Amino acid sequence: MDLIPDPLRAWPVLRAGGSYALDEETVVEAGPGTEGVARWLRTTVGAATGLPLPEGAGGDNRIVLGIGPGTGRELGPEGYRITVDADAVRIDGGSAAGVFWAAQTFRQLLGPDAYRRTPIDPAREWSVPMTVIEDAPRFAWRGMMLDVARHFMPKDGVLRYLDLLAAHKLNVFHFHLTDDQGWRVEIKRHPRLTEVGAWRPRTKWGHRASELWEEKPHGGFYTQDDIREIVAYAAERHITVVPEIDIPGHSQAAIAAYPELGNTDVIDTTSLTVWDTWGITANVLAPTDSTLRFYEDVFEELLGLFPSTFIHIGGDECLKDQWKESPAAQARIAELGLSGENELQSWFIRHFGRWLTDRGRRLIGWDEILEGGLAPGAAVSSWRGYAGGIAAAKAGHDVVMCPEQQVYLDHRQAPGEDEPMPIGYVRTLEDVYRFEPVPPQLTEEEAARVLGTQANVWTEVMQDRSRVDYQVFPRLAAFAEVAWSPLPAPAERDFADFEQRMTEHYRRLDALGVEYRPPGGPLPWQRRPAPDGNSAGLGRPIEGAPPNV
Repeated sequence: MDLIPDPLRAWPVLRAGGSYALDEETVVEAGPGTEGVARWLRTTVGAATGLPLPEGAGGDNRIVLGIGPGTGRELGPEGYRITVDADAVRIDGGSAAGVFWAAQTFRQLLGPDAYRRTPIDPAREWSVPMTVIEDAPRFAWRGMMLDVARHFMPKDGVLRYLDLLAAHKLNVFHFHLTDDQGWRVEIKRHPRLTEVGAWRPRTKWGHRASELWEEKPHGGFYTQDDIREIVAYAAERHITVVPEIDIPGHSQAAIAAYPELGNTDVIDTTSLTVWDTWGITANVLAPTDSTLRFYEDVFEELLGLFPSTFIHIGGDECLKDQWKESPAAQARIAELGLSGENELQSWFIRHFGRWLTDRGRRLIGWDEILEGGLAPGAAVSSWRGYAGGIAAAKAGHDVVMCPEQQVYLDHRQAPGEDEPMPIGYVRTLEDVYRFEPVPPQLTEEEAARVLGTQANVWTEVMQDRSRVDYQVFPRLAAFAEVAWSPLPAPAERDFADFEQRMTEHYRRLDALGVEYRPPGGPLPWQRRPAPDGNSAGLGRPIEGAPPNV
């Protein structure tokens, strides 16, 4: 059946080799709580097949959707069972989410043309094999982070990526909305965040060491209505949108909009602009009460837009140089009785941890938030390797594993000069397939702290949708199987079987219009050489295998 992710169990019904035909008479019988899935089937599968799939009950040609208590006990809330026999297509889930993930599998059973937007052969007959499939995810958090601060992705592109996540049974969309290079979400109380902070005059082309620039303004932002639409679209697909507002570092765009947020006793913050290059800037937020109040305003509006339990506050790569030089920051350290700048950052993070907890939410941040101590209830995105996640789990904190060396999809997919703007280590499709989110150093109790895993997509060298597609696919398909399926140990995984199943999956991606990297290497128009013909000149490839840290 060439399903991705690979299901737990699948077997043919007694009439092995038979199929169940779908036609103009096929109805969808939606049990309580499955109405949203029925609507999705009509608008996607119905559009691709040309079948109306009207509501109905009974009859001998039907797709039956139900939330079954038995399914939930056996397979969990996101688990499902598909039974296709001579009587009906029955899709049962432990919850509406389980039914929706089953609908994704059902779409795969129909074939790649079920991923088109309209029928390409009106005379085609549609059917699915008679089979039973039982399936459930390994992890509750199966995510992808998209950075829209470095290069803005318009709303329609974000909605498209939500569809792509759903097609791969990924259920968390980590939305990196702010950074030094741009502020992407409307905050009504502080309009200059988007009036000024959403735009930069030019952009570094390639790696920060490049001498090339794109000499035109770049930017954009999402209105609050855009955000509501994105969140609602994701919810219909059982995807949680986790917003990220990066503090106290990676904040130059905010300081450019409101100079009083910066360390005004160290530099002239009124001279700062939205940053036009990459890397880590020394311009970080001032640890003042007014800065805290400002960001409380930001988060208060954010909570009204995002129902996610988790709110990501960044917390990574905060250079302390300005705090060391700032009399005001040093006075704050002395006033609070802190040991130094690391504890000052911890104080900053803890403040918002308490603030979010008081409002029924939970703070999550990059693993640097462990430095100086972390409040109970806070969770950690382990990006610098496994070490931060291991330390967090051993300290009783929940963890999302997303180590740079394994699942940063901005890293190049192959060696050689044909790869567009090659960054970092080579991470092939097979490398991602052999990624293991739970390190062996954890006990069973500690391993239970691993909420799941996430692939991260940083867009410094991804100027448009085509470049994002190229970096993300097909590796996201391998990652999705790692996040969903209970695979054996990395060395024992059957990559040859996965690669064979990918043959059919490439056809699905083609039907969806995904500009993935072909197995044989980039197509001519996907190559992006530098002016001297050497694409490595724009990138920063790192040779050798990545360290396991």
